[in-house]
Amino acid sequence: MARRLFFVEEVRSGKGWIRGEEAHHLTRVLRVEAGQVYEISDNAGLYLAEVETARKNEVVFAVKERLEVVEAAPRIELAAGLIRFERFEWMMEKATELGAAAIHPLIAERSEKGLEQAAAKRTERWRRIAREACEQSRRARLPEIHSPARRAPEGEFTRRLVLDEAGGTPGMLEALGAERGEAETVALAVGPEGGWTEREREAWVAAGWKRVTLGPGILRAETAAVAALAVVRAAWLPYHEEQCRKK
Repeated sequence: MARRLFFVEEVRSGKGWIRGEEAHHLTRVLRVEAGQVYEISDNAGLYLAEVETARKNEVVFAVKERLEVVEAAPRIELAAGLIRFERFEWMMEKATELGAAAIHPLIAERSEKGLEQAAAKRTERWRRIAREACEQSRRARLPEIHSPARRAPEGEFTRRLVLDEAGGTPGMLEALGAERGEAETVALAVGPEGGWTEREREAWVAAGWKRVTLGPGILRAETAAVAALAVVRAAWLPYHEEQCRKK
């Protein structure tokens, strides 16, 4: 059985700490006790560690050894149009579990009014959701949670794919093609409820993004995001397995 993973505030001089509400959750809900062994991450390194002390307001880990981190290929960044927060946060949780390295909330033309102002106050909550999803899925590094923006994410992406339900759009697997590199970075963009406006479609294409579809039928925004991430992750699975064998 795989060991549980926890994120610590820092690892220094062979020790790691969790304090405050998170420590209370570990000791009172998860029943963490001195002498138990877990994996811990400071978002830079992964370690095997033993609980040295477990108190209501502080849990201290003693590092036993440093572990190797194998990142799944490719790096995926998700740009998602803002939708109602309960559904957006579900999408964020699942995107984290599926290995999204960064999540960019987008203020699309069809995003509900009022979400932009409210979203700016939820960044810390979203980071907490991402951390809990990482611990559940045993990801050693947290995704980057960006502030809401009106522009597409910029970066050195090898592929830029924007989901679009409009006709004449190639399927996602067809767009990915047969040749896939291990070190690629894939950007995925998913619109809000109601999809992209024609002006937004033209802007995506002008910026070098390729329109793709997941097939017939209209999916909810959060379903489309999760399905697209799963397709990309599955398409690169042979490369990830080969990387693990080399390690």
